[in-house]
Amino acid sequence: MTVETLVHRAIDRVDGEREQVAAHRESVERFAKEVADLDPVEVDTPTQPRLTDGGMVTTIDRSDSTADRCRQVRESFAETIRPHSVTDADDEPLLETIGEELGRDIAVALAPGTDGAFTPQVKRAVTSATADRRAELEAFDLALEREADSLEAARSDIDVITAWLCRANETPLLELDFEALRERHETLERHRERCRDLLRERQSVLQETATYNGSAGVRQRTVAGFLYREFSTAHPVLTTALRLEEVCADCQRTVRDHLTRRV
Repeated sequence: MTVETLVHRAIDRVDGEREQVAAHRESVERFAKEVADLDPVEVDTPTQPRLTDGGMVTTIDRSDSTADRCRQVRESFAETIRPHSVTDADDEPLLETIGEELGRDIAVALAPGTDGAFTPQVKRAVTSATADRRAELEAFDLALEREADSLEAARSDIDVITAWLCRANETPLLELDFEALRERHETLERHRERCRDLLRERQSVLQETATYNGSAGVRQRTVAGFLYREFSTAHPVLTTALRLEEVCADCQRTVRDHLTRRV
C-alpha cells in the first residue's frame, strides 16, 4: 500500500515543469535559428543604389528594410518563445515579454517607431541574449533533474516506511509477544534513523547550485521555492520526513510502554 504524501505531489509538479522547460528551451533554439537566418542591415547611408535588369539605377530605402527586419524578429519571438513565457497573450505587451526573456536593451532595440535598426551589432546582441537565455534554461533543467532525483530517492524510503506502518497497524500490540514487540521497536528505530538521514540529505541538496557551461547558475533552494510556492510548504521532503519521524517516535514510545509492562 502506498500512502500519498507531499513528496508524491512534488514529483508530479517537477515532471510537469520539466516538460514545460523542455518546450521552452526548444522554442528558444527555434528563435535563435530564425534570427541567425536573417541578414542584418547596414544603415551608414539612408539609400543604396541598385541596378535593375534594364540597367536603370534605383535606390533601396534602408529604413524600410531595417524596420522589416526588426518586425520579423518580433514576429519570430511571438511565434516561438512568447507562448512558453506567458500563459495568456493579453497578460503583457510583446515588448515587455521580450524584455523579460532577453533583456530590456534588446526590447528597446527591436521596438517599432524608434531609431533602432537591425544592424550587425543588434543581431549579435540578440544572438548573445538568446544564448544566455538558453543557458539559463539548461541550468534550470539541470536543477529540475537534480530535484527529481532527490524526490525519487526520498519517495522510495518514504514508501517503504509508510507501507510498513500500515501493515504493522493491522496487528494490535496486545497480540504481540515480547520478542515481536522488541523487533517492532528496533524496526521503528531504523525507520527514524532513515528519516533523519533523509533530512540531512535533503538539506545538502538544497545547498547546491546547478550551472551550465559556467555561464548560468540556479540555486536549488530557489528552484524549490518556485516549484512549491502553491504547496502548503515549500519543503515537501523535509516536512514529510520530519512528520514521519515523529509518527515513528510516537509508535516507538507506545511499543516501549508495552515492553516495560511485559518485563
